[in-house]
Amino acid sequence: MSPEDRDFLSELFEAAVGAADPKLALRARLPQRPRGRTVVVGAGKGAAQLAAAFESLWGGPLEGVVVTRYGYAVHCDRIRVIEAAHPVPDCNGLIASHALFEAVRGLTPDDLVVALFCGGGSALLPCPPEELALEDEIALNRALLASGAPISVMNAIRKQVSRIKGGRLAAACHPAKVISFIVSDVPGDDPAQVASGPTVPDATDRAAARAMRDAWRIELPERLVDWLKGENGTAPSPNDPVFAGHEVQVIASARLSLEAAAARADALGIPAIILSDAIEGEARDVGKVHAAIAREVVLRNRPFERPVVLLSGGETTVTLRGHGRGGRNTEFLLSLAIAAEGLSFASLAADTDGIDGSESNAGAFADGSSATRLRALGRDPVALLSGNDAWTAFNCLEDLFVPGPTGTNVNDFRAILVR
Repeated sequence: MSPEDRDFLSELFEAAVGAADPKLALRARLPQRPRGRTVVVGAGKGAAQLAAAFESLWGGPLEGVVVTRYGYAVHCDRIRVIEAAHPVPDCNGLIASHALFEAVRGLTPDDLVVALFCGGGSALLPCPPEELALEDEIALNRALLASGAPISVMNAIRKQVSRIKGGRLAAACHPAKVISFIVSDVPGDDPAQVASGPTVPDATDRAAARAMRDAWRIELPERLVDWLKGENGTAPSPNDPVFAGHEVQVIASARLSLEAAAARADALGIPAIILSDAIEGEARDVGKVHAAIAREVVLRNRPFERPVVLLSGGETTVTLRGHGRGGRNTEFLLSLAIAAEGLSFASLAADTDGIDGSESNAGAFADGSSATRLRALGRDPVALLSGNDAWTAFNCLEDLFVPGPTGTNVNDFRAILVR
């Protein structure tokens, strides 16, 4: 891949991330100050940046607690920032959940709760029912991550094994008003799905969660299977009076970020096409579909004329079959590189939060020579893909994309450039 193409794709990523800048997103949406206290709560990989932005804009008295991933904290003067584990919960996450409940204890109708949630909050806020333990939530997350189920299915089940998700934190704020500012990382931008909706209830019940588990054949420990059979601790209904007067606003999303990237591409002289901001499915399958579209453009100049950059977002999944290192964006790219080997294109796929899976990279670069270069290094790209070892593939090629934590999270960003 030429340095010019690499710089072009990186600039589009920066435009997408910039469109989700917390301070810009919050500035025009500040609520009226309450007569009583202002309490900030939140969770997610960009929660600390959201809290710092709100704190700088608010100006008046406030207090609160947010939780973010290890290494993602930023300084706040009045809001406590706790770091915890992601994507598998740990004890610090349990401490953080308790701290959020403590922050909203004893509120009155004169008080205001500002909830700041973004992607990653589900894992960062373990809070098992009294009959279960942290180890049960850890086992649940591991099973869900390995299942290949879409995020909506994972979150529907998570909400039934929690005392904080599914609107329960908002219920604990009663009688104070809650305004939730959501940075969406889920296809369709349903705010109840982001971070499993601690302050945004939905109508998914225990029976629906069981049906989803069965449909996706998710193997759970017997304790969790038994818990899902019962009705103890079910999530509150959206019609519950405790939620009256609450407000929910999606302040940043994949759609807005892709539109910003498209505008930047146009300004740089390359027309952009947004395929979709809500693509789901197995990462390797989505990679094959994108390869087929790229092939049609390269070879036949249709359905889009060259030059063009194809943009897409959403959240793919990876069903673990091997024990390699990687994430959904590198798996997408390796599949794309294999299916489109020999074609003239350049691509970048990366998570907008700066982390793809559990490694330090956001994603990687790939082109029509990636699979060929891997073979020249003595590595079989098909075997690497079969073993879920896409990180190793792009590390060997020195094509990992490592921007570091971005302070936001609006799902995956994918760009395929055909000059």
